[in-house]
Amino acid sequence: MSAALLAFDTSTDTLSVALQWQGGRSSWDGPGGALASSALLPRVRALMEQAGVRWADLAAVAFGRGPGAFTGLRTACAAAQGLACGAGLPVLPIDSLLIVAEDARRQIAADGPGRLDVAVAMDARIGQVYAARYLRANGTWQTLAEPALCDPPDVAALWTPAGEPCALPDVLAGTGVAIAVGGDEDAAGWARVPTVPAMAGRAAALLSLADDAWRAGGAVPPAQALPLYLRDKVALTTAERAALRDGAR
Repeated sequence: MSAALLAFDTSTDTLSVALQWQGGRSSWDGPGGALASSALLPRVRALMEQAGVRWADLAAVAFGRGPGAFTGLRTACAAAQGLACGAGLPVLPIDSLLIVAEDARRQIAADGPGRLDVAVAMDARIGQVYAARYLRANGTWQTLAEPALCDPPDVAALWTPAGEPCALPDVLAGTGVAIAVGGDEDAAGWARVPTVPAMAGRAAALLSLADDAWRAGGAVPPAQALPLYLRDKVALTTAERAALRDGAR
């Protein structure tokens, strides 16, 4: 029997909310970003009311822990802590880049015990990307390269598992792939790998990972609903923006 789980992610410009209960699953993706803080709780309430699920029915609250937008991560962590504490539930922190890999797997219908190697790059703004690499084998995700904030020339090195030959992944996924491999001659091999740039169902992918995490015993106390911050600097200075404009001329 599947556990009843509430899951949400606000790490990108998309607000994703999903619910699993004994009778089925429901997921919703919509505008996020600056809207996430005001839209998250009403959307949670709407999904639970539509499904007839009460807080007492839930086993855990899952949330996207990052990396991602600073304000979005604070929103998700605060909501997860507050809701879980109020309902007496544990939380399930989910890697937000792994959500991208899971969505890519679902898009290419790669299921079962076979291997799937996914390199992820998400646009982190100001010319950088959040990158990681994952392997799906025997129905379980493994992290080959931990999430990191990278300048484009450094992504190929991150995507190369330590101590292993530089084997290409099966697929590249995420909004930052073109930034990561575009125009870099050293990364020409990466540019030949099939790409899944857009997500088809972020909320559904998140819920699948939440269910996996619950089954694997990944629930932790609400106090551990903490964000994964990879960036201290969130914007360019005026001088840096001017330098970029001059370089583009």
